[in-house]
Amino acid sequence: MKLTISAIKADLGAIGGHIKPSQALLAAVENHIKAKSKGILIDWRVSFTGDDIAVLVTHANGIGAEKIHRLCWDAFIAGMKVAKEQGLYGAGQDLLKLDFCGTCKGLGPAVAEMEFEERDAEPFLFLAADKTDPGAFNLPAYLSFCDPMHNSGLVISSKIRQGYVFRIMDLECIDEEKTIELKTPEEIYDVAVLLRDQERFAVESIRSRAGGEQAAAISTTRLHNISGKYVGKDDPIMLVRTQKEFPGGGEILSPYSIGHLVAGFMRGSHHGPLMPVKFGTGVSFFDGPPIISAAAYSVHNGKLTEAVDCFDHPYWDLVRAQISQKAQDIRRQGFFGPAMLGMGELEYMDVAQTLKNLEKRFIVKK
Repeated sequence: MKLTISAIKADLGAIGGHIKPSQALLAAVENHIKAKSKGILIDWRVSFTGDDIAVLVTHANGIGAEKIHRLCWDAFIAGMKVAKEQGLYGAGQDLLKLDFCGTCKGLGPAVAEMEFEERDAEPFLFLAADKTDPGAFNLPAYLSFCDPMHNSGLVISSKIRQGYVFRIMDLECIDEEKTIELKTPEEIYDVAVLLRDQERFAVESIRSRAGGEQAAAISTTRLHNISGKYVGKDDPIMLVRTQKEFPGGGEILSPYSIGHLVAGFMRGSHHGPLMPVKFGTGVSFFDGPPIISAAAYSVHNGKLTEAVDCFDHPYWDLVRAQISQKAQDIRRQGFFGPAMLGMGELEYMDVAQTLKNLEKRFIVKK
């Protein structure tokens, strides 16, 4: 059967600042989906990572289906109303444009969707990040799909070693989508050249060259491109199919043991290590560190199994301890040097106006 999996995520408000959503807020989103999903969805799940709520749905309406996006959008509106009633911080923060126009894309929420013919066994992962931007997936995607040190299938499997097609988006292009497709392994260094710049380029999708099937979809929303100012980090999501011609689940998860440095942390203006966390984890240390959760599912005829918490394992406790130390080390440097983002990202904040004001006071001597 041809199946569509859609994931849409938004920050609708949180307790104590940016820590986590309230139970009433979660219930409002869940209740709306439950009440309105009949005849539209096959199955659905609502979850949260940090202070963001994600709606994961299966259906047969294809990518970008208005009724799917409308259902999720209205659920977020219902949640926003509860957040305002409770006085939660940042109520409706990611709902930047309240006039729904047929899709959640361009309105603030993160969107990732895939459509494919369901295999006999169809495992996939749903990864959700908080306090960071779409480029946070660049390194893990590169390592899982291009590096045999993380993906032994590139050595062992004749299908996997045929490589993948990376669709990469230029995030600086605001008025239209600007993308490029690069093939691995022959263009692997070109992929690396682009993906190293996490603030400008981000992976939008990955496709297998063995069978042409889509392997991954990643949200590429930049909130400051929509609003013209800083309104919080983009908090991206990723859907990725696993096994057979795709990397195994463990090969997708392996790169997250690195705790690579990404944009995020307090006021979204610093660099910090991306920490893999268990379900239900909020944020704490300097509104961070940047976090990511991973839910594993199997789907058959559109029906989802229960979610498996991929990072709820003793191994990841050690990783979290190491990343905590890494986060502490870079935060000790405060605002100084590479601990903080470059001006390309900070220009959307008030610091840009401060620099303009100071520029008038400089004295030039010839």
